[in-house]
This record gives sequence, structure tokens and C-alpha cells, in this order.
Amino acid sequence: MDTIRQFLTVLRNLLQTVTVWDIIDIAFVAFLVYKLITFFSKSNSMNVIKGILILLALMLLTTVAPLPVTSFLLGNAFEMGIIIIIVLFQPEIRRILEQVGGSIKDIFGHPVKTKNIENAIAQTVLAFTDMSRSRTGALIVFERDTNLDSYIKTGTIVDASPAAELLKNLFWDKAPLHDGAVIIRDGRIAGAACMLPLSGNANISRELGMRHRAGIGMSERSDAVVAIVSEETGDISVAMEGIIKRGLSPDTFERLLCMELMPQEEEKQGIAATIRKKLAAAKARKGKKAGDK
Repeated sequence: MDTIRQFLTVLRNLLQTVTVWDIIDIAFVAFLVYKLITFFSKSNSMNVIKGILILLALMLLTTVAPLPVTSFLLGNAFEMGIIIIIVLFQPEIRRILEQVGGSIKDIFGHPVKTKNIENAIAQTVLAFTDMSRSRTGALIVFERDTNLDSYIKTGTIVDASPAAELLKNLFWDKAPLHDGAVIIRDGRIAGAACMLPLSGNANISRELGMRHRAGIGMSERSDAVVAIVSEETGDISVAMEGIIKRGLSPDTFERLLCMELMPQEEEKQGIAATIRKKLAAAKARKGKKAGDK
């Protein structure tokens, strides 16, 4: 009982010294740690972090166990620890900084016109539905917070409103701009035939070709939403944060784009319904033309 009383007394004295700023400080650090863990768990760097933790555990072990050679090697290795971490996590560090900059842009920047994004989603779904049937390979990147200027410059600069027929013509296998990606910024086509970085993830299925690897690679290096049509199977896929979702139906594809590209949940539901109406109307027009013929 005395031990419990002493503990409660120490705890009460400690709580009396805690200020509001201490609570804010602890909460902020906890939030940062949580975000870092969440970020790295979604990337391919989690195994590297586990490896670093194992080495740290070994270093602690060498402080209590007589392992002079191991202690010497680990001690020298960790002297360069900061440089090693920067080299290993350079893509992730850059992505974190880009996301922070994107968050500031969202606060102080001008909101993107919802109608432009709505039209881009509707036309992309229409185009992908047809290209999926004809097994025409396609790769479209929707820019979000991470600036993709460096990738747009690798292709042909375009400033056009997305239209299903335009997108299908761009990816027609005899078109001069079909080999590469279309990048859509703020609901408009910004570039075509753009070169994307390939993913270095060794765990990607061997069934996936260069187009899918480029889409996954782009999603690893940015927060972009990457839409892909397979030339071999006609499957529609979406890559985000290094993860690819395959075999999507047009309806699922449309809902996924709305969820990821629309700013607010209330708008998502209304816009999704509007896009479905537009898709139905476009299909009805196509059916009518086919009937007239």
C-alpha cells in the first residue's frame, strides 16, 4: 500500500507541473510519429526501417554483452547514420516535403473548379470503358498536390479540355503521342506522351508490363492518381501510393476517381450522381447512332 501511495503522490505532483503547452507539445509529437509510421507503412521502406531497428537493438545488446568487434563495427556505421538515412529515404523525404508544401498550397491557394474535374472524370471513364473493350493501352495521371512539371516537360505540352474521343485518339496505337502518359492538371490535359519513372519494387507481379510499372512508379514518387488500361487484357487499374487496384469495372473506376479527386465528401456524392447521368446519356446517344445506322 505504501508503494501505491508513493506512486500516486509522485503522479499527482507530476500532473501539477504539466501545463497546456506540455500537452500540446506531446500531442504534436505523437501526431508526427503517427503520420511518419503511417507514411512509411504504405511505402516500400518499412523493411529498411525494421532493419535499422534491428541494428539499434544489436547496439544496445553490445553495451551489456562483451562483443567488442560487433560494437566497433556498429559504432562506426552509425557515425554516418544521418547521411545513410538521407540516402536511403531520399524519395520518401522529398515526398513528405512535397505533401507539406501541397497542404500549404491548399490553405492559401485558389480552389480548383469542380466542373473541370467533374468533366475530366466523366470523359476518362467513357474513354476507358471503350478502350477496355478494344484493349487499347492507356496511362493517365491525375495530378494532385505534388507538382508534376518535370514529367510534363518530358512529353508534349497540351492545354485542352478532356474529351473521350480526344483521349482515345491520343492512345490510338498509330498516333504519334500514344507512347507515354497523359497528365491531367486541374481538370485539363497538361501533357501527352510523358515519360514516367518505373517502379523499383521487386514484389510487383510479373503479369504487369512496363505501362503498369510506370504507373506504380509515378504513384510511389507523388500523390497522383494513375489510371491504366491493359493492352493485353483490357483490365482497368488504378495506382495510388505505390499500390495498384486491378480489374475495376467502369462503375467502380468512376466512384474511385470521384472519391480521390473531389475535395469534399458532400460534393463527391452529388458529382458522382451527375457523372453517372452523363455516362448514361452518352451511352444512350451511342446506342441511338448505332440504331440509325
